Parts: sequence; C-alpha cells; structure tokens
Amino acid sequence: MYSMSRLLKESWALVEEQQDKVAGYFYARMFLSNPQLRDLFPVQMDVQRSRLLGAIVNAVQTVDDPEQFNEYLRSLGRDHRKFHTEPEHYETVGLALLEALRTYGGERWSPEYDQVWRDAYDRISRAMIQGAAEDADNPPFWYAEVVKHERRSRDIAVLTCQPLQPIEYEPGQYLSVETRYQPRLWRMYSSANAQRPDNTIDFHVRAIGAGWVSSALVRKVQTGDLLRLAAPMGSMTLDRQSTRDIVFVAGGTGLAPIKALLEELTKFNRNRWVHLFFGAKDRDDLYDLPALQELASRYPWLQIIPACSDDPGFDGEQGDVSDVITRHGPWDNHDFFVSGSPTMVKATMRTLAGLHVPSVRIKYDAFGDL
Repeated sequence: MYSMSRLLKESWALVEEQQDKVAGYFYARMFLSNPQLRDLFPVQMDVQRSRLLGAIVNAVQTVDDPEQFNEYLRSLGRDHRKFHTEPEHYETVGLALLEALRTYGGERWSPEYDQVWRDAYDRISRAMIQGAAEDADNPPFWYAEVVKHERRSRDIAVLTCQPLQPIEYEPGQYLSVETRYQPRLWRMYSSANAQRPDNTIDFHVRAIGAGWVSSALVRKVQTGDLLRLAAPMGSMTLDRQSTRDIVFVAGGTGLAPIKALLEELTKFNRNRWVHLFFGAKDRDDLYDLPALQELASRYPWLQIIPACSDDPGFDGEQGDVSDVITRHGPWDNHDFFVSGSPTMVKATMRTLAGLHVPSVRIKYDAFGDL
C-alpha cells in the first residue's frame, strides 16, 4: 500500500512555486470543458483564483485521515449547494485539476502521482456529493432581511438579519453570506447569538482593506436589504457534558461566536466559571464591551477581561490577548475556545501549548475575509 500522504506532498512540491500558473490553467480548462461553470463564480476572479485551488489542495492533503475529515467534507458538500453545484461538475473540476498538475509537473510527474491525486480527489468528491444529497430537503440558501445595521467603530458593524425561513444552527457555528453588491462572492461569518424565538441572527463584521464582502456589509448594506445565507458549518460548539470551567479568548470580531456561546450558557449554566478575554488594538475596537459587562453583572459566574495591544491610556490589561491570559490562571483544568484572526489564533495556540493545556480541550475558529 503506497503512502498517499507522502506521494501527495512529493508531487505538490513539483508545482508549488508555479501555483498561480497552475490555478490559471486549471480554470481555463474547467471553463473550456463546461462554459456554464463560469456563471457559478464571481466576476472578480483574482481572489477566487487562489481560493478554490488552495481549498482543493488542502483537502486532498488531509485525505489520509478520513474519520476526522469525512463529516467536514460532507458539510462542505451541503454548503456548495449554494453554488448550484451538481455531481457532474465534480468530474469536470477533477479532470481540469489533473491536467493542470500534469502540465506544470513536467517530466518528473509520474503515473503514480497521477493515480494518487485521482484517488484522493475521488474520495473528496464522493463525500461532498453524499453531503449534498443528504441535505436535499433544505434550500440551497436562505434569504434574510437586514432589520438593523449599527456602526460600532471606524470599520466594524453589527447587522441583525431576519431569515425569511427559519435556519437551525448551533451557537459557535458560522454561515456563508452573500450580498447583492458582490454577487456569487460568499464569505463566512459566525452568528453572534444563540437561537432566538424570532429567528434573527446577528453578525459582527469588520471591513478590511481588500475585503469585497466585508466592506460591502459594513459600508453599503442598509436596513431592508436582502442577504443570502448558506448552511451553517463549524464545530466550535459547547460540550454540555463537560463540567470543566471555561476560558473564551476573542480577538476583535472573533467575539461573535464567543458571544453566541455565552448566550447559550446563560440558558443552562449553574456551576461552570467562565472567563472571557476580549482583545483589540484600542478601546474603540472593544466595540461590544458594554453589552458584555452588562451580561457579567447579571451572571456571577462570568468574568470579562478586556485587553488593548496599542492603547497606553486604556485602563485595563495591556498587550496582545494571547499574552494576557498568562497573567491569570491557572488553566490546567479548563475548556478553551479561541476565535479571531489567523495570527491571533496561532499566537494563542502557542501560548496554550506552553501552558500545557491539552489540545483536545481547545476549540478554535480562525476567520478572515481573505
């Protein structure tokens, strides 16, 4: 039995430095084979060009661990229903991928490499097709009206949306969002609340430099606009069986899923102490601090620790939130939830490793518009 992981990494190394060219060739072959596929993609292909190829390569290279990734791939298949993806599209994508890899792999690309990519992609596509089929009773996406739009800081907005049909999700999960300003361009945002009787969902959004969707959600979307929301995904959810105390670590709008988990805890928690470390660059970016402090005043088990990394006048913790948590504790018997930018999450994970927190007790969500 060949080592699928070893062969995939070996073969990808042959083309990795040319991946922009690989991506260009990949899309050209895919659209030539099936011109209708072009309509599934956004007008601006510059960002999408690297996104899809990168997602396929990452998925292929994790295929050696089917138990861990099968459910993720099935949920990804459910999510891709928003693109109106059909089973035959997967075959077109797979053939275009293999042709692009062969072309840029050159003389060193072997039949063995060809077969391992074919096998890996086949596993992935079958799992995604299965996930889509299992979700056939649900719509591919939901329409939701923006019923409230608040600017909370220079570049942060909180949107409250009312889906026209109920969406079932677990606190801590995220949904893909599309606006009319950037059609066919979807980005993932976490719900910032637990399920409500009126089914409204809050999203916390920061507009970032080249973020087509985030900028539209913060600066263009208005009350009354309709968004499209795709199926909930993600596993950063509460384990109600655990009796351990909880530490939440949130950076910027990474607060959103943490706030949803907090709301869920208020429904049943009686004996688990909860610490929330909320980090930002300056006090202006601690955009939801008053609401968090009001929550802590009602629930004695909750403690809020805000921190600013670049605001010397802030009357609170100073420094990166990933470092601030080391000044408190001990944390040797806690469940951790970490949410923020990829940089913030990586720094926090390194800190927790240094504090000998077992990785099985850490759930995290690294998000970004790019």
